[in-house]
This record gives sequence, structure tokens and C-alpha cells, in this order.
Amino acid sequence: MEGHQGYNAGMTMLGALRSGQWPSLLAAWLHFETSFVVWLLIGALSVLIAKEFALTSTQIGLLVGVPLLGGAALRIPVGLASDRLGVKRTGLMLLLAEGAALLWAWLSASDYVQLLTVGLLLGSAGASFAVALPLASRAYPPAHQGLAMGVAACGNSGAFLAAYFAPRLAEHVGWHGVFGMMVIPLAVTVVVFAVLVPANERGHESGPKSPLKDVLRDRSLYSLSGLYAVTFGGFVGFCSFLPFILYDQYHLDLVTAGSITALCGLGGSLARPLGGYLADRRGALRVLGLSLCVIAGLIALGATFLDRPWSVSALILGVTAMGFGNGVVFRIVSDRFQQHIGLASGVVGAAGGLGGFFLPVWLGILKDASGSYRVGFWLFAGAATAAWIGTVSMSRSVGPSSEGFRRQRAH
Repeated sequence: MEGHQGYNAGMTMLGALRSGQWPSLLAAWLHFETSFVVWLLIGALSVLIAKEFALTSTQIGLLVGVPLLGGAALRIPVGLASDRLGVKRTGLMLLLAEGAALLWAWLSASDYVQLLTVGLLLGSAGASFAVALPLASRAYPPAHQGLAMGVAACGNSGAFLAAYFAPRLAEHVGWHGVFGMMVIPLAVTVVVFAVLVPANERGHESGPKSPLKDVLRDRSLYSLSGLYAVTFGGFVGFCSFLPFILYDQYHLDLVTAGSITALCGLGGSLARPLGGYLADRRGALRVLGLSLCVIAGLIALGATFLDRPWSVSALILGVTAMGFGNGVVFRIVSDRFQQHIGLASGVVGAAGGLGGFFLPVWLGILKDASGSYRVGFWLFAGAATAAWIGTVSMSRSVGPSSEGFRRQRAH
């Protein structure tokens, strides 16, 4: 009976994926996957970079956070461009910008200041989010948008690819060479994206003339932004800084630290479409509240027993739960802002990138100040707890599912 139910669930998901334009979904996933690898390359190579330039925890925290800050700054204008110029044109421009940053890192970045500038330019890769998710959302009917956006966004498995392969490649070609090698898959992505995305794929033109003002007046936007700053900010922040934490806290070698970080990225990426799928079927706010509670508990557990190696397991599970929560949050966004999904995803995604920037920065600063990462972990667990309380409040005011947001907007 259980096997039959699992088979039916699999067929249901397959049927949902067939209900829309799967080439556009594939293009959205590949754009985000490749860009996510580019976005987190500095974090994946942080141990080697820190050794070469003798960086402190604060300096390396800032360096791995700068690409996340650049991505946060670009997501709103890129989201607006996706709505007005079309995702194809916007997506191709981002890929070309990523290529320029990779070439600079490969050929000439030779000091800390240059690397900070390269990191800021690599933020263009983080803005891929505001292209991939609107493309996936528009390619599927509302009943299956949670799953479609979850599949596209599981391109954040690029965190796994960056953390696993970059340290291994760096042992043979050096960390500069890894940036150069990344130009090849980026070029392939440019070709595939150009072929699969229809030339007339544009945003909705029938909405208000000033969508930015309308979206920014919606109070739920700020609630969703705060939630995403915890879930996605936590996911990308930990995936960026964890290699250095594992090296510094547990004295693991570069490859082992990268492998553990890769496991975190893989878990969070696989959990994201599941989060979107369950949000479609069980109610987004109910599922989100449970995932935030789990995140807070696991990170607090990891902080409490930080000096014990098994606490790494709690961190891996916590990052996986963050990936699950990411899929749920964007199920709500797709319901609430259907006509301006590009701009809304840009705003909410910017908050997520900003949360990701602050996480490694405060972890590095507090480590240098206190001698331990424990305080920074506790601070994040507190933020997750506050987000859980906020989700419970929203659930009581609009109902436990994302449909409540849709009904509220109709009034």
C-alpha cells in the first residue's frame, strides 16, 4: 500500500511538471544552477584565499559576504527588468556580467581589495534568482507554481557543486584557475538559455503603470522578506562561510570541509522543491512555521555543543531545513504577487541575499571578538525563533495556507 501511494505521488508530481512549458523550466533551472556555482565560488575557495593573504575571520567573512550583498542589491532592478524587458534578455545580460567577473578573478585579481571588487561583481550571479523564478512561475498554471518554482530554485544545488568540486580542482590548477575553468559551463548555459527560452517571453504588461509603488505598499512583502532573510539568508550564508568555519573550528582540511559543505548544499537544494510541493498541498504558512521551528532548534543545538564534532550533523540538518523553508516562502510570493512576480521575487530575494551577507560578517566579527562562533550561531537561532513567531501570527490572521493571502488581496 505504501509503495502504491509513493508511486501515485510520483506520478502526480510528474503530471504537474508536464502541465506547463518544461523547456522554460529547464532553462530557468540551468540559469540558476550555473549562477549559484559562480556566486559561491569565493566561499568555496575561502580557505586557500585566507591562507594566501593571511586574512582574519572578520576579513574572510566580509569577502565571502560581498557577493551576497551584490546579489541583494541587484535583485530588485533585475526583477523589475524581468517584468518589463523580459526574462530572456535580462537573463542573458546577467550571464555575460558573470563571465566578465570570472575573467577578472582568473587573470588579474591579486590582492584583497581586488577580490572584494570581484566579489561585488559576482553579485550579478546572485541576481539570477529574479530571472529563474519568474520564468518558472509564468510557465506553469497557479495550481503547480509551488512545485515549478521549487524545481527551478533547486538550482541552488550549485552550492553543492561549488563546495565539492572547487577545492578539488584548486589542488591542481590553483584558486585562480578554478575561476577560469568556470567560464566553460557558463558559456554552455548562455547557449542553452538562448535556445530554450522563447523570444517573446515577457512580463505581464497589463498591470499598473507603477508596480514598484504598489508592491512596496503591500505590508505582506516585508513579512515575507523577513522570513526569506532567515531561510535563504541562512542557507546561502552558511554554505558560503561553512568551509572556513570547519577549517578554523574543527581543523578540517580543505577537501573535507568542502565535502561537508557540499552535503549541506545538496540537502537544502533537494528539500526546496519538496517544500514548495507540500506548501501546495498542506498550506504554506502551516508548513513554514514547522520548518522555522526545526531550523531554530537545530542551530541552537549546534551552538550549544559547538566544541563537539557531532554538532556538525545538527548544522547539516539545519541548513537542509532552510532549503525546505525557501520553497515554502516562494509559494506564498507566487500567490500574493502573481502579476508582478518578477519585481516581488526581486524584493524578497534581495532580503534573502542581505541576510546571507550579514551572517558570515557577524560570524567573523564575533569570532574575532569572543574567540568562538557560538555567539553568532545563537544570534541566528534567535532570528529563526522570531521568524517562527511571526509566521504563527500571520497564520492566525490570514489562515494557515497561502490562499489566505490571495483572499486578503481580493478584498
